[in-house]
Amino acid sequence: MHRICFQPSGLTLRVPAGITVLEAAQRGGLPIARACGASGLCSRCAVRVSGPNTSLSAEDAREVAVKRRNHLDSEVRLACQARVAGDVEVTASYW
Repeated sequence: MHRICFQPSGLTLRVPAGITVLEAAQRGGLPIARACGASGLCSRCAVRVSGPNTSLSAEDAREVAVKRRNHLDSEVRLACQARVAGDVEVTASYW
């Protein structure tokens, strides 16, 4: 089990390894934008990762391409694609 903290709400959950950030946010009752049904296409679920990005799964080629197409910063991850691999803190402006 790993700790995921959602800022600025301060909600912290313990979640199993491999769960997506999107799934964790939903478990915590937090709203999270998504328009593509969590298929990694729209980038509306983008969250900013605090600290090292090694607490999440590595980006695959599709996530990199979607981020590039939508002009997203490198420290941003798609919540529907990023899987928890360690303790992590993520931020979205609407939490």
